[in-house]
Amino acid sequence: MRILILAATLAVLPLSAAAQTAAPSPTVRAMAAGYKALTVCSALNSAAEAAVGGTRTLASVEANELVGIYPELDALVREMPVEIKRQSVAVAWDETMPARVATHRPGKGCVIMPVGWIDDGSIWVATYHPRRNGSFPTGEPAGNAALLNVTVAQAFEGGYGEGANTTAVLIVQNDRIVSEEYAEGFGIDTPQRTWSVAKSLAGTVIGAAVQRGEIDVSAPAAIANWQVAGDPRQAITTDNLMRMASGLTSDTAGNRTDALYFGGTTVDEQVPGWPLLANPGTRFRYANNDILLAVLGLAPTFADHPPSELFDRLGMYDTVAETDWRGNYILSSQVWSTARDLARFGQLYLNDGMQDGQRVLPEGWLAYVSRPSGPQPDGDFGYGATFWLMNHSEGVPADTIAAFGNRGQYVVIVPSRGIVIVRRGEDPAGNRFDIAAFTRDVLPTLD
Repeated sequence: MRILILAATLAVLPLSAAAQTAAPSPTVRAMAAGYKALTVCSALNSAAEAAVGGTRTLASVEANELVGIYPELDALVREMPVEIKRQSVAVAWDETMPARVATHRPGKGCVIMPVGWIDDGSIWVATYHPRRNGSFPTGEPAGNAALLNVTVAQAFEGGYGEGANTTAVLIVQNDRIVSEEYAEGFGIDTPQRTWSVAKSLAGTVIGAAVQRGEIDVSAPAAIANWQVAGDPRQAITTDNLMRMASGLTSDTAGNRTDALYFGGTTVDEQVPGWPLLANPGTRFRYANNDILLAVLGLAPTFADHPPSELFDRLGMYDTVAETDWRGNYILSSQVWSTARDLARFGQLYLNDGMQDGQRVLPEGWLAYVSRPSGPQPDGDFGYGATFWLMNHSEGVPADTIAAFGNRGQYVVIVPSRGIVIVRRGEDPAGNRFDIAAFTRDVLPTLD
């Protein structure tokens, strides 16, 4: 196996606006190929491994996940040829360089390999446990079922965002599914990438570690790179990171970490190196890096308690947390999950961290993640600890928290009403689904 150290170059060359007008640079082409290879690999294999045994086709992935992505990558991704093998997906991008390769590991999802990596046919060794079906009771909504059906139908028909592409809506009321609809080609056995919904999942993994006594979120984050005398970053706590208040700079405005997500750099290589720009706890800056660092600080516990342990405990059997090629979890974005599994995640918070009569999250963890105790973002939503707050949304109870993700991934949790709303999508760039309006319209249909 041979690795060319070009990924490090990508880490310091974030995509620029000029890339959208000039001829695509090798950096941009490499990113586009990585995006396509990883997306195709994860979409096809996560569906094939689902408990029910789902099926995705390349045509479906190209029509949904690979449409309307970042403008500088969109046209390139459409034209680049893809080769699907038994354990990998390869996308050619340069005549003189090896194809970008994403490899699949049974039970662990896919991983994008570094630029220059050559697929030598070696087989990943991974412990794989066959998927199980998790039961989820269904029932009639307590409320106006006809109006609820109309509201859900509008979500699929552009009623909450022209051009938005809704793939699934699932609504839970009092621990029962009262509405569940899917677009053609998607179903209960179709995992999709959660994008930044994974940040709230990361906060839940951290909460489980707090319950086990393995981490104190008020203590400085255990980042090995910072443990040098005089490094001011030693003052950054896990709580600062969970509240997007580390004070660190991040890759680019707009929260892009392309070199890590698609370029083949790794979490431990890239993420700890950013310098401070503000005192910890004084500035809100939404950043993938903050969550990646919070998870990296927890990494020593993963040998005994990987994220999959929590997912299995919650019955989220079709949820897979992917890693970089060195094994670091990318829990800021790269988790694949179904609508039903995300509803189970939401239910954990409705039950204040209890599952099957046992405490998974510390008592009061819901209040902790819901508390806007750090600096707050501009805009319509507040921020707690890895969760967005819908406390300023008209017609929505003030205790509502939500996990938001790119391309229209939403998990809305309304504790005072016992309701979870899951909306999955593949919304093209610039076509946003109005989750606040949808939530506002759903709630009156449910008593």
